[in-house]
Amino acid sequence: MSDNRTPVLEVKHITKRFPGVVANDDVNLALYEGEILALLGENGAGKSTLMNIIYGLYKPTEGEIYVKGQRVEMHSPRDAIALGIGMVHQHFQLVPVMTVAENIMLGAESVRRGLLDVKKVAREIEALSHRYHLDVDPYAIVEDLPVGVQQRVEIIKALYREAEILILDEPTAVLTPQEIEGLFEIMKRLQSQGKSIIFISHKLKEVLYISDRIVVLRDGKVVGETTPAQATQEKLAAMMVGREVILTVEKAPARPGKVVLEVRDLKARSDLGEPALRGVSFQVREGEILGVAGVQGNGQTELVEVITSLRKAESGQVIINGEEMTHASPRTITQKGQSSHVPEDRHAYGMVSSYPVADNLVLNTYNLPPFSKGVRINRPAIIKHAEELIEKFDVRTPSPLTPAGSLSGGNQQKMVVAREFSRPTKLLIAAQPTRGIDVGSIEFIHNQIVAKRDEGVAVLLVSAELDEIMALSDRIAVMYKGEILDIVPREEATRENIGLLMMGVKRGEQVSASE
Repeated sequence: MSDNRTPVLEVKHITKRFPGVVANDDVNLALYEGEILALLGENGAGKSTLMNIIYGLYKPTEGEIYVKGQRVEMHSPRDAIALGIGMVHQHFQLVPVMTVAENIMLGAESVRRGLLDVKKVAREIEALSHRYHLDVDPYAIVEDLPVGVQQRVEIIKALYREAEILILDEPTAVLTPQEIEGLFEIMKRLQSQGKSIIFISHKLKEVLYISDRIVVLRDGKVVGETTPAQATQEKLAAMMVGREVILTVEKAPARPGKVVLEVRDLKARSDLGEPALRGVSFQVREGEILGVAGVQGNGQTELVEVITSLRKAESGQVIINGEEMTHASPRTITQKGQSSHVPEDRHAYGMVSSYPVADNLVLNTYNLPPFSKGVRINRPAIIKHAEELIEKFDVRTPSPLTPAGSLSGGNQQKMVVAREFSRPTKLLIAAQPTRGIDVGSIEFIHNQIVAKRDEGVAVLLVSAELDEIMALSDRIAVMYKGEILDIVPREEATRENIGLLMMGVKRGEQVSASE
């Protein structure tokens, strides 16, 4: 596509090499005034590396950057900020115990008579809030703010530094549907005032809704450019992955049987000693998927850790297959409880990076036949098992003996999924099962989860991706501040009512609010 206007930002022939990896390979990209440009691609496609180069965090191996037609050198984010470029990172760069005003002026302090002039900064924040309808209190403590408002603080911080170009890196990853709508309104308002935005995402529906133009990266290269009018989710997915992808999850109605997992009045504390679970109760039956929705940080992590005995419960009960398992060991829960666990943090709980792939695939069964007899390990059986799973789950590794830590994040996740899905199980606990993997692998894992349900397995699915919860679940439990606010049958669930529950608004309150 050609455009006769001078871009406000242009990168030409950008290449970035790390030892053994080409993260960006001859990338050309242009951004125009008042445009929302979506940069689409899977993890490892090179999106973040490219943005870090534009923002001065990395220096390119080759290539040039132009701002408003002038070639520039970026040595640090300070250079990018001086050129009117602001970046809102996926993980916010805020100091939780400081106020909004203190965070915004950090590094660009306003001083009056030798003292910080917080009042002047607060007035400027209020003016920016009013102009862009951002609605932020300058004197609020950041850690007391909802995630969506913290993100607004990051946007104001960039605008306070007079950014004309905004890079938003996966900005919807931790937001509720209502917060996402609010963010898109802000983006449109910024656009109407002449700001230019690069919107980085892997969520196809959002990209088609908000962007003016879409550029797709794959394996460090630009593989296509299109517009929402010309594209569909299916076409974008094929561009990202390199093949046709089926995005919808086909599943028959659930046929729930007996209760496999029962949680009764479970209470537990976070790593900081704060209450994380405040009397959680629910059941999961064989042949059904119970999805747990909620903004990250509302007790989902602690819930899974207590059920799998990675965290101690203060009180309450975990009952698996009719047996009390509240204080059992992880091995007892895995073997006697016949449960499988895909952990949220694969590096901490799902794999040993220095071990070969083959050994990682038997981490919780190496002591059982045919992998061992007495104290002797049966290496040929372990290798044969690994070869079968590598093929079935498309784990891309040079060899079963390759250290697991050398695989890409997506292949590490597929390795963990392969291990947990491949053994006899009555309870599958899947926490963020598709985090960090490509669209094609997501399709495969979703189908595997549904297949487990159809085999009669009870599935507890915990995901920060509402689309994933909506697509797979038969019932949806919504967590808010350590409690389950409601459990909604899938046929009654909408993005709106689940989103409101994620914000702490109960269903009865939703009805009265709309009347």
